[in-house]
Amino acid sequence: MKNKQIYFTGVHKAELLETEIPSVIPPGDVLAETVYTVISGGTERACIMGMDNTPKKFPMTLGYCGVGYVVKTGDDVKDVKKGDRVLIYHGVHAKYNLVPRSDVTVVENDDIDSLDAAFVIIASMALGGVRKLDAEIGESAMVMGQGLLGLFATQFLRLSGANPVVAADLGEHRRALALQLGADYAFDPSEEDFVSRVKQVTHGNGINACVEVTGYANALVQALSCAAWQGRISLLGCTRVSNCDIDYYNLVHRPGIKLIGAHNFVRPKVESYPHHWTHHDDCRAILDLIAAHRIKVAPLVSRVVLPARATEIYNQLCDDADFQPGTVFDWRLV
Repeated sequence: MKNKQIYFTGVHKAELLETEIPSVIPPGDVLAETVYTVISGGTERACIMGMDNTPKKFPMTLGYCGVGYVVKTGDDVKDVKKGDRVLIYHGVHAKYNLVPRSDVTVVENDDIDSLDAAFVIIASMALGGVRKLDAEIGESAMVMGQGLLGLFATQFLRLSGANPVVAADLGEHRRALALQLGADYAFDPSEEDFVSRVKQVTHGNGINACVEVTGYANALVQALSCAAWQGRISLLGCTRVSNCDIDYYNLVHRPGIKLIGAHNFVRPKVESYPHHWTHHDDCRAILDLIAAHRIKVAPLVSRVVLPARATEIYNQLCDDADFQPGTVFDWRLV
């Protein structure tokens, strides 16, 4: 069977190429026909640009967030069947995805739109970072960076009872979107009085629980400068380049700050426990929240495009500092 798949064929170069799907599905695997895949801007830009702490091996394929329908399974797969709609975790941007059974989650609620479902895996990564903060009702919270992960983290902190919820981003459009999705305040971290403004809206105490999503070392310094006594900072963004000095004594050690690594791979594999849920449990929880209209996805969708535009879209991702989050590939007509 022929497949169409987006490859990063070199630094700053993406192409839609034809590949071949095995005629026999290996044991334990699931073949799904993709409906939508979502670009994860930070990770995919870092990889296509060959940044530090990325594989730097081309060609490579990405696209870890998508949704589709099962067309075939390996002989030993009994709990997923042909026709099931599934979230595709760590698949690729392709017409068909062949992944292990452990990397699909069945979408059981037919009322959930597939375009909304396509964002659930990215949302689960944000939720994992928020859970690790152990935020309590009434604590102040901040999200540094309002891309897809940040906008979901902002919503989850709002649901968790954080007050106030502060959003920080360089982009005016993203700050406006964060306010629309539940932030109480949205500040530009490039402004000289950024830290003082954050302190002002938290009665001078600073931020109790912060999610750092940007992956920039200077944003971490700002988060530390805004932190309350014994505050917690969840490092959700991948800080690939450490290009600034941190005064660990005054910013971390003396005020008792907790820095929490929140990479998505650091999850329990089988059973959830408080503040550490499995990937599948988080995905199912988010699907339920979407169905209950407690989490909004539609405002995050900036455009739905055909995969034939892959070269153009990734050129924009590499070159445009104002690249908007929420670009979705539609595979139905490929």
